[in-house]
Amino acid sequence: MYLFFRNHYIWNKDSKIILSNELFSCRIFYPKSKEEMMYPRCKKYGMFLQVKLYNKIFFMGTNQQHATVSDSRLEEFFTDELKDIYWAEKHLVETLPKMKEASSSFQLKNAIGDHLEQTKEHVSRLERVFDMLGQEAEAKKCDAIEGITDEGEDIIEDTEDGTATRDVGVIMAGQKVEHYEIATYGGLVQLAKTLGHDDIAQLLATTLQEEKKADEMLTSIAEKNVNYEAMEEHKR
Repeated sequence: MYLFFRNHYIWNKDSKIILSNELFSCRIFYPKSKEEMMYPRCKKYGMFLQVKLYNKIFFMGTNQQHATVSDSRLEEFFTDELKDIYWAEKHLVETLPKMKEASSSFQLKNAIGDHLEQTKEHVSRLERVFDMLGQEAEAKKCDAIEGITDEGEDIIEDTEDGTATRDVGVIMAGQKVEHYEIATYGGLVQLAKTLGHDDIAQLLATTLQEEKKADEMLTSIAEKNVNYEAMEEHKR
């Protein structure tokens, strides 16, 4: 449920008035679990209003006690992680074609090609997220993805061209990427919800589901075909 207010004051934790005479919306929030009841703001108010203004979150208790501003460090951390995964997605747009070319399985090539197009959409989606936050899209080097993709290139160099064994290595490298992305997007979705960015959480959740499906597809290709084909290959 959302309520709209004008000519209402909101205070920060130092009792300093930080906003007045503005139209803003509030979402009524009730604790849903014993764990949430342990949060200081829930324990204090029982029910409170969650206010979103200028991409900041404030809480206004129903007993008209002073509001507390959300920790700006969390917002900063959230943005920093977005920059990290933005770099990762852009890097993967460059890396996935190499993985596709190195693969010999027709099914694997198609799966990587399809995910390449999804990854381009992920880049665009993150740019929309930055825009929704009122920020320029900025990439920060992701050492984890760089390391994983470098390892994938080593696997390609260490395996013979045209073999199922190389395909096994490509799948494993691809799934390491997917697992990192699943963990990252899963965390970002929860942070977006905590910060009150529900619209952004929905966008990130869409990407999260696509990453999970890509991982499942790679598992299916490995279990149904590639792993067994590689088992039949003998050392030279």
